[in-house]
Amino acid sequence: MTRATPLRLALCALLLTTTIALQAREPVTAHVNTASSDAAFAKLADEFFDTYYFPTNPTTATATGIHNYDDKLEDYSHAGIDREIADLQKWDRKVSAVDPKGLDEQTRGDRQLVLNTIHSTLLTLQTIRPWEKNPDTYSSGITNSAFVIMKRTFAPLPDRLHLLIEREERMPVVLQAARTNLKNPPKIYTEIALEQLPGLIAFFTNDVPVAFKDVSDTDLQKRFTTSNGAVVKALGDYQAWLKTDLLPKSNGDFRIGADTYRKKLEFDEMIDTPLDKLVEIGMANMRKNQAEFERVAKELDPNKKPAQVLAELAADHPDPSKLLDSFRATYDGLIKFIDAKQIITIPPTVRPIIEETPPFMRATTFASMDTPGPYEKVAKEAYFNVTLPDSAWNKQRTDEFMAQFSYPVISSVAAHEAYPGHYVQFLWMHNIHDRVRKLLGANTNVEGWAHYCEQMMLDEGLAQSVYPDDPRQQKMLRLGQLQDALLRNARFVVGIKLHTGQMTFDQAVDFFVKEGYQSHAVGVVETKRGTSDPTYLYYTLGKLEILKLRADVEAKEGKAFNLKQFHDSFMQQGFAPIRIVRHAMLHDDSPTL
Repeated sequence: MTRATPLRLALCALLLTTTIALQAREPVTAHVNTASSDAAFAKLADEFFDTYYFPTNPTTATATGIHNYDDKLEDYSHAGIDREIADLQKWDRKVSAVDPKGLDEQTRGDRQLVLNTIHSTLLTLQTIRPWEKNPDTYSSGITNSAFVIMKRTFAPLPDRLHLLIEREERMPVVLQAARTNLKNPPKIYTEIALEQLPGLIAFFTNDVPVAFKDVSDTDLQKRFTTSNGAVVKALGDYQAWLKTDLLPKSNGDFRIGADTYRKKLEFDEMIDTPLDKLVEIGMANMRKNQAEFERVAKELDPNKKPAQVLAELAADHPDPSKLLDSFRATYDGLIKFIDAKQIITIPPTVRPIIEETPPFMRATTFASMDTPGPYEKVAKEAYFNVTLPDSAWNKQRTDEFMAQFSYPVISSVAAHEAYPGHYVQFLWMHNIHDRVRKLLGANTNVEGWAHYCEQMMLDEGLAQSVYPDDPRQQKMLRLGQLQDALLRNARFVVGIKLHTGQMTFDQAVDFFVKEGYQSHAVGVVETKRGTSDPTYLYYTLGKLEILKLRADVEAKEGKAFNLKQFHDSFMQQGFAPIRIVRHAMLHDDSPTL
């Protein structure tokens, strides 16, 4: 995406009713000395959000629960991008001028988070330049702008339809800007955009009109028919232009290069480890997981090769028509286990709604969590999205796709996305009254936490809880978790090597299959994602950082260490990079890896 967006910022709008300790801060005397400086920075951060961040990113504002910009759309024009760059450079000077020595610990972290966001967005706009290289930025971008208006009932249906029309009337201009901005994109980017477009067109043709069919205002409906028809036509024209004009000219390189990769890791995740060292760390963890996979596979059947046992695991999946129900069935067991084992405090709330992934996300994601924004006061629904196979696929392609959704893997995915993964973490954010921590953060925290949860839950005995009388299924559940871990291990290595020229697209697909123990279909989707999400190593990277933090806290606290207390304390730090979290929990600058 070309815009600075909060990381997985869909949070439930219910407040915690449990009593939770305040975040660790400097001693009281430090507060006396820094209070005025902290207040001044908080005011500056508010100005950053209110005068730059949300006005520039109205779709993000809607998703966050800030509804002042619901009738606006991002300015995708080259002039608009130039203005955004100029604004960010001004904000860089303003925030950099604040002396961190005069701030308390948490506010210093907030200052760094704002600076990281500014620097990362500038890197994206000026160096990575997806607005110039990625056609899907435009078509999927405007679709998401409609989706966030349509999806949640934050206002009466006629009011939301009016807001949608305001956005739709600006959408054809966006697709015209794309024709001006796009310069020699990578072929894979144009192909992904073309793969997505039929679903996007169907979304506006079918899903959006159905969502607003009960609006009785005939004048509003006429205006909607016009605006929506114009979007459908513009998308169809865009699709034709991509296919006949842009695709033959798509000879660009998606690789961002080692220098940009290092900067992106530093700005997004506060990681400065050399890339070759990171590859060593990623490969070492992959080999460890492969060895454990082979050990468990041998326990299941010593006469079969691990690949054969994996094939059995992959074949044990529900019918696609039952997949969503299979995910729903995991909730009770996961919540009961978390409470029984005292793993983490779960804020009281409604459960997320499981449904099919929106069309503009299906080409590059299998499952995701979409929860209400931290400032949403009305629309409290949360959605657990699961991608289903296309009904037009043949049996072989469907079976390949469904291999990732074997029954044991479903439990692992549910732990990652819902309990105690993303959904629980997002619920905790309502106990944080720090605007920066609510809105900005790092994927190594967000995705690292969710991936950590998959392993942690099994280490605490989830398999025995789910299958109390079936040792074979217990082992299959561990095997499923390890396969998911190997998928993330493969992302770790592929992301670095793909974008530094050490691996081709086809070699990356093979790596997912041979080293990551994935099907070829999954390997293709994952490699496609990696072309535009270069640092998707953050799953394993974040998990390893959290595991080290946990080990270090346990070593420091000794017998007093409590797992639930550790997890609750981790939640209190918001989405901050693990380096900031470590400093808050350990009060030192020890290495994160």
